[in-house]
Parts: sequence; C-alpha cells; structure tokens
Amino acid sequence: MRGSRRAVAVLATALTVALAACSGGGGDDDSSSKQPSTTATPSTTTPAPPVAPLTGLPDPDGQSRGRPVLWVKVENLGGEGVRPQTGLEAADVVYEEVVEGGITRFLAAFNSTVPDEVGPIRSVRLTDPNIVWPLGGIFAYSGGAQPAVEAIEAAPVNTVDESTAGDAMFRDGSKRAPHNLFGRGPALFDKGGQPSPPPPLFEYLATGEAFAGEPASEFTIGLDRGYAPTYTYDAGSNTWTRAIDGIPFTMSSGVQIAPTNVIVQFIDYVGGVGTLGAEGTTVGGGEAWIFTGGQVIRGQWLRPDREQPAKYVDGAGNPIKLAPGRTWVELPQAGTPVDVVQPPSPPPSG
Repeated sequence: MRGSRRAVAVLATALTVALAACSGGGGDDDSSSKQPSTTATPSTTTPAPPVAPLTGLPDPDGQSRGRPVLWVKVENLGGEGVRPQTGLEAADVVYEEVVEGGITRFLAAFNSTVPDEVGPIRSVRLTDPNIVWPLGGIFAYSGGAQPAVEAIEAAPVNTVDESTAGDAMFRDGSKRAPHNLFGRGPALFDKGGQPSPPPPLFEYLATGEAFAGEPASEFTIGLDRGYAPTYTYDAGSNTWTRAIDGIPFTMSSGVQIAPTNVIVQFIDYVGGVGTLGAEGTTVGGGEAWIFTGGQVIRGQWLRPDREQPAKYVDGAGNPIKLAPGRTWVELPQAGTPVDVVQPPSPPPSG
C-alpha cells in the first residue's frame, strides 16, 4: 500500500514537470532564456615571458634563468692600447670605480648575454668584494694586492684568475702585457657559480608606469681628464650614449656604449680616492642620481648590509624604478661635481 502511494506521488510530480515544460506560450517571459550560463569560459591569458634578473627585459628562452652572474674586472687605462675594450657592450650591469692615480676600472656583470670575449682583464680591488657579495657567481680577474685577493676569496664567488682559467683566458699577442689578457665568455661561465639565476639588483618600471624626474639631455661626471664620462640622451633608442672628452666610447666591435640607465652613486673611498689600496664604501648610504629616459631623479642609496644590494629611493622614501635595460653605475667620490644639461625649452606656441 505504502509502495503504491509512493508511485502515485512520483507520477504526479512527473506530470507537473512535463506540463510546465509545454506551457511556454512563445512570449518574451521565457524564464529558461534568462538563466545565467554556468559553463566555464576557457582562460585566454598568455603567461608573461621569463624576465632576465639583471635587466628586467623579457627572456623568452629563459637562458638567463639557468646560469649565474659572471663578473669580469676590465681595465680602462687611457693609452697603452687598452681602449677600445672588448665585450662591455654585452654586460647587463657595469660598475665604474676610481682607482690609483684617478684612473678608473670597470667591474662588468654578465648574465642575459654571454660575450664571446671580454677584456683586457686586470686585478681585483678592495672595492669589488662588497659589490659582488649579493649576487655571488663567478669572478674573473688577474691577480692583485694580497688584501684585495684575500677579500675576494672570502666573498661568495667562484674566483678564476689566469693560473686557474685554463683555456677560459688567453693572451692576445698583438697587445703588450699586462694589457693583453682576455677571457672567453662561454668557458668562464662553464666554471660554474651560485646562485643560478642571480637575484635582481634593481626594481623596474611596469608597462605604462612613468619615471617622474627632471628633464636632462646630457651630464658629465667630474673625474680626472681622460676618465670623465659624458652621457647624452638619445631619444630614438632611449639610451645614454657614453663619450670621453667628446670621443664616443666604443668597443672593439665598433659599438658605442649606450646603457638604458645610468646611476651616479656617490661614495667615500677609505684611504683616499685615487690612492693605491683605497676601498670604495658601497655599504651604508649616500646621495644617488638616477638617469632614465631623458630625466634625472636626485635621491639616495641605502644598503644596511653587504648581503643585500643597494636600494634607491627618492626624497619621500619611495623606490626609484629603472626602465628595463642595461645599467651603468658610476661610483665617484662624494662631492664630485656632476654637470647636468637640461634640454632647451620648446618655443612658445602661436
């Protein structure tokens, strides 16, 4: 009896549903057409390509993510057949230090691009260990004073000099020693280093994000004659072309050095700027001028410990972000003059 009642109830329900389905009437109030769809829409978002850690530029193949940073100490002596150098145009970041006699040397960091050759390679300085400390990697150099050698050996890098390089370094017989030692980029990377990839050094502007600085078309850093660089903004390439005494600073490839960003980071040299054995102080803080996109922001650099890279902030303490691209970091003594030229004002309209 109970089963027959359940069957009747089920039949009644079925008839009700059937009648409701047949009673639409063709009017505009068909509720079935107004129900929201519950079908999931396939995602069409394309993942962003990998980004090279030391330039902020897209790296579609991700090659920069699979290797460490390679540091190479490169000479910059005027005369002696040192210039033009080789390979600096391929560096992601280059630091320019003041050394003995007011001359300068470069510490170049490679990651996104592997140079075929780079040099001339010269000796380590006491300024170098603290620069490389946050990124680790491989450090290629040619000897140095014992305190500087001991300091770089204590840093978290795989050091490679001529005695351990094997075929990763060679002497160019067309040049005079000691200015003729060069490195082979692929073989130097094969020496291995950690971490891989290196952490980023800078923060970068997002697409559409503006660099809010003062206009600047050119600037010259007041180092000694023969070493005082002038950077001129080239709007077509959005880079700063580098020259010395009005002569374009070109590499052996014929390419003129033209980074996207230039940071003038004012530091103190312990022991006296331009003296043998002086150490540039890159831990602490001080004034920094950041040049990007034909503009300059006068801010500060902050670095409380050597394990972390410097942070660059404006007067309000906000991070200063760079345009993605290659960067040169100038390390003049605090108080060194920097002559900034503003672009001419546009003529009045009308």
